[in-house]
Amino acid sequence: MTTSRLEKIYAAIIAVIFGGIILHAPLSVGLGSLFPQYDLLIKSWKEILMLTLIPVAIAITSRRRMWRQLASDWVFRLIIAYATLHVLLIAMDYQGAAATAAGLAIDLRYVLFFGLVYVLVRIAPGYRRLLVKIGIIGAAVVVGFATLQLFLPADSLEYIGYSKDTIAPYLTVDRNPDYVRVNSTLRGPNPLGAYAGIVLALLAAAFVRKKLKFADRKYTIGVGLLALCSLIALWISYSRSALVAAIIGVVMVLAVTIARQLSRRVWIIVSVFIFALAGGLIVGQSSSFVSNVLLHENPNGGSAVSSNDDHIASLETGLERMANQPFGAGIGSTGSASLHGNAPIIIENQYLFIAHESGWLGLLLFIALFIMILWRLWRGREDWLSLGVFASGISMALIGLLLPVWVDDTVAIIWWGLAAAALGKGVNHGE
Repeated sequence: MTTSRLEKIYAAIIAVIFGGIILHAPLSVGLGSLFPQYDLLIKSWKEILMLTLIPVAIAITSRRRMWRQLASDWVFRLIIAYATLHVLLIAMDYQGAAATAAGLAIDLRYVLFFGLVYVLVRIAPGYRRLLVKIGIIGAAVVVGFATLQLFLPADSLEYIGYSKDTIAPYLTVDRNPDYVRVNSTLRGPNPLGAYAGIVLALLAAAFVRKKLKFADRKYTIGVGLLALCSLIALWISYSRSALVAAIIGVVMVLAVTIARQLSRRVWIIVSVFIFALAGGLIVGQSSSFVSNVLLHENPNGGSAVSSNDDHIASLETGLERMANQPFGAGIGSTGSASLHGNAPIIIENQYLFIAHESGWLGLLLFIALFIMILWRLWRGREDWLSLGVFASGISMALIGLLLPVWVDDTVAIIWWGLAAAALGKGVNHGE
């Protein structure tokens, strides 16, 4: 069946969301400062576009006669169940219109985007290549600008509206001005570190699956610069969780593909290096670099409460509330959405965040959905995109233990969109 005009429009809007999301933060801040009366509308552009695509997706699915296929797909069943639960919970503990709308957007936008992309790639597998190209261009912009920020004044983003009332133009490690954490085009340094980890895992997967062609010198230089800038972006984000997760993601790609080819001598050398590195960190824990960058403890003062203390306090609060609230505290009761309500609370753990929003059942449904997606990616690991998204998905799951990683719209939409692109084409197809 040929691709209809409606399907082409559908694909174009998805491409706009997938490409535009990397510039969401600077555009929303800049335009919001120029047109403050439309600030909420500007921030919601992607959710509005996704909502307009729902009836289009229904029409396309009907035209392609895909309903039976989707209805039997457990990934789609879990997505519907997860979304339905959120709607039902609105009435149980209503948080107000603004908080509820923001909560629904934060909780559901990435699973909705997954579903929209999945339908697109199922009807026209060729669009996967387009999404990959957009992803590469977006990655170059994000990590390239992060690298450029090394040579710009730390507060340069203030000129387009960044401030303490919108998005801070930069952060520091426990208020130590010697360690500036940049944002690039994202909402903060932690999302930047997570994003850079995704890029590195995908590059590693493309390399080991021999999808990178180094015959062209310009192509080789471009790939090298992208990898180098990704490493720089990861490092200057000073996100410990992202750094560890990125290493695990890349190592996982290598372990899946070339581990059996390595000799015992290589494994011994690697093990010795890891133990030596760990020993060096223990011995050098009193140094400025280790105490600030790795331990986030400023020995000369700085923040009255370290980020480590904040993480522990948040974890304790999240665990206590999850134990006492089996049905959650209501949609929009957590994170930035809760700022629109009467009892704002920040929970720095993705799983406790979900439990606070949608209770034990919501957390169970999300974990089941995420594991099923990872399992399908694993089954298709011969495909470079499936392998890279799988490895980076494990990384994101680990970051989620310390940060609500899927709350950031850019990181969430990029990863879940790529996962849908990989799975929509089928596990037996390569790029």
